[in-house]
Amino acid sequence: METINDTLTIPLNHARFHLGDAPDAWQAWSGDDDWEPVSLPHDWSVHMPFSKEYSSGTGYLAGGIGWYRIHIAPDAAWQGKQIRIHFDGIYKNSRVWCNSTYLGERPNGYISFEYNVSDCFRFDADNVISVYVDRRELSDSRWFTGSGITGKVTLTISENIYPTDNGIFFHTPRVDDNSADYEIVNELVNATDKNSLVTVTNVIFDNAGKLVGEAVSQTTIMAHASIQVTNSGSIQTPRLWSPESPDLHTVKTYISYQKSYQVHEMKVGIRSFRFHPDRGFFLNGKPYKFKGVCLHHDAGCLGAAVPYEVWCRRLIKLRKMGCNAIRMSHNPHMPELYTLCDVLGFLVMDEAFDEWEGPKNKWWQGHNVYPPKNQGYYTDFPVWHERDLTDMILRDRNHPSVILWSIGNEIDYPNDPYCHPSFVTMPGNCVTGNNDANKPEAERMYNPARPNAERLAVLAKHLCDIVKTADTTHPVTLAAAFPELSAKLGFIDAVDVAGYNYRENLYTEHHQAFPDKPFLGSENGHRLQDWRAVTDNDYISGQFLWTGIDYLGEAHGWPIHGSGAGLITLAGFEKPGYYRRQSFWSDEPMIHLTTIRKTDNCVTPWGETADDAYACEFAPSAESWNYCAGEMITVKCYTNLRSIELLLNNKRLGTFEKDPDKDCILTTVRFEPGTLTARNAENDADVSHSLYTAMAACQMNIQEYTLNEEARDIIAGHDSTKLHVTVENGALLGLENGDLADVTEYTACYRRAYRGQLMIYAADNEDTTADTPLTVTVRGDMIRTETLRI
Repeated sequence: METINDTLTIPLNHARFHLGDAPDAWQAWSGDDDWEPVSLPHDWSVHMPFSKEYSSGTGYLAGGIGWYRIHIAPDAAWQGKQIRIHFDGIYKNSRVWCNSTYLGERPNGYISFEYNVSDCFRFDADNVISVYVDRRELSDSRWFTGSGITGKVTLTISENIYPTDNGIFFHTPRVDDNSADYEIVNELVNATDKNSLVTVTNVIFDNAGKLVGEAVSQTTIMAHASIQVTNSGSIQTPRLWSPESPDLHTVKTYISYQKSYQVHEMKVGIRSFRFHPDRGFFLNGKPYKFKGVCLHHDAGCLGAAVPYEVWCRRLIKLRKMGCNAIRMSHNPHMPELYTLCDVLGFLVMDEAFDEWEGPKNKWWQGHNVYPPKNQGYYTDFPVWHERDLTDMILRDRNHPSVILWSIGNEIDYPNDPYCHPSFVTMPGNCVTGNNDANKPEAERMYNPARPNAERLAVLAKHLCDIVKTADTTHPVTLAAAFPELSAKLGFIDAVDVAGYNYRENLYTEHHQAFPDKPFLGSENGHRLQDWRAVTDNDYISGQFLWTGIDYLGEAHGWPIHGSGAGLITLAGFEKPGYYRRQSFWSDEPMIHLTTIRKTDNCVTPWGETADDAYACEFAPSAESWNYCAGEMITVKCYTNLRSIELLLNNKRLGTFEKDPDKDCILTTVRFEPGTLTARNAENDADVSHSLYTAMAACQMNIQEYTLNEEARDIIAGHDSTKLHVTVENGALLGLENGDLADVTEYTACYRRAYRGQLMIYAADNEDTTADTPLTVTVRGDMIRTETLRI
């Protein structure tokens, strides 16, 4: 009789934490009763106060040394099996012990990895996993990194013949509407002392649970060896994955030997894609444009330990905006984010590195404030880059959302650190990226003692070769910052797709110079003309805006502790620019009003004063109708409709046509209190938006956000009142208002609303029931208290 054993994956959600060095903590007998109990994932940086003494680049938050102890009770059923502990990410320089046995180290803080603990696992006592984290380098990044075990931790129990970590790979060499050929590579390990005959069966089900494919192979695996077993077949009339229809299939893998079955399960998608140098990107045989955004991995007060529900809410908002693509800037992100991209329908550029052999400038006194520091990954790159890059690819290659591997971001900044004798000095007005502002004259001049930029082509080819060794089914790209020089030196020769950052002006010239190379905007500004460079040129596959969401770090100076480049705030609320982009990208009819005083000056990101037409893109507009009586107010209406009708207190102000060459409808209105409304001037869509004159707040509204109701937010307050939050039968995880100048400690139970909004993150206790609901109460001076029970 055969026994079926599902591979057992156990989440390890609890640990004890000690901030500071504890030299004996690796020893299992060392006590930890007085350590702080924490939930995993965990980021200790956001539990520390903001301070100007820390690095502006990483958000003015502390690092240091930290220790974790994870206790695992044994189960007799695990005896004789393979036991592995898996970490989704530890930032950074981790060292791990199991019961005092040293398992290894991992400098890279974003990479997932695992250790086999079968030989040192005890069944006569609790097992102790000790984890050391060294984050003393505060200027090790150009953005916030977090500190600690920032990804989830799991324990896997499997049979002694088992798939390697991320060892089952599904791909489709040929796909059309009628059928799809599939190939499944199963990499197996035999941890026994005997050669074994193994049967490997891969079974495929569609999203309705219907069996659509099955393939079987039988092979002998030698003792203490590994082998690849490949199964293949064809699926008829497959349901294809796309952003519009993100249909997923289930692959179940049965490994049979010695009268037992072992089962592994994963989700996959069936799709085809390709890049054409003249016609751009094709998905399932149809032309497709990336409407993409770049994202960093933090979530404000939650730091780098972000619950997947928070990312789900963010992605739903981006999808509603019309976004269909995500660039994982500039490192691998949490695995759950890729799964959400699969489920919600986003195309993904997966990025490995922000620096290679040479250190980039890291700002610690404010963005572009000299002198910089040069800490970072470059010291680990020579030894670890191949393993880090390969592990990223093996982990993420099964996601149908992933369509590009990026081997690096802006490695080719001039004099940062690479340079070349083809330019003696950089012109003072030559901005090749945001690391060039305020550069001292000496930094602009050619210095033969710096690394030669010709080295970049060698490294790019080397990294491309590593990718192709691990995976030949996805193209390789990189994000070039200074292709005026680097492309001439061979920097983009080895990649399959050339990614350019803020170089729309070079598209035509370089398309002609590199006729066989597909191009895309790997990082782009928000100007309408930048998007038109995509829509007007078939050979440009799309763009990735910098950024979709605000993020911690890359701060311009105290007390600003993050970047406001996003279309959504740190708290997850839409900015006016969100609706502007929605008018470009969304097919759903939309209207949104914003306003600005007619007398306010508008300054572009380059320091120029803009006229009314240009101000539309860069004015700091407000979603407000609160001004002084008689003031002349500039009204901006973002819409994808042909025309709108404007009304003030139900009086018609006129009908306005949308100029296709402008990013909004722009007009001037004399203010009077009341309601300003824009509505569709035609009959094909019932859509409108209104702004109201508001008085001082006297009450608030709290709403629960649930994943099955996409339009609901947790919102408290309508002004800048300081709000105090208490949580019963649960825990307050953090408060975030999105104000990048608010340096209130993230551990505080109070915070001011910003633009009338505050995000509350709370989690229930394990014993929370309907009789003892999670209860959130918000209080403020001169404002009515509100309570929400969940």
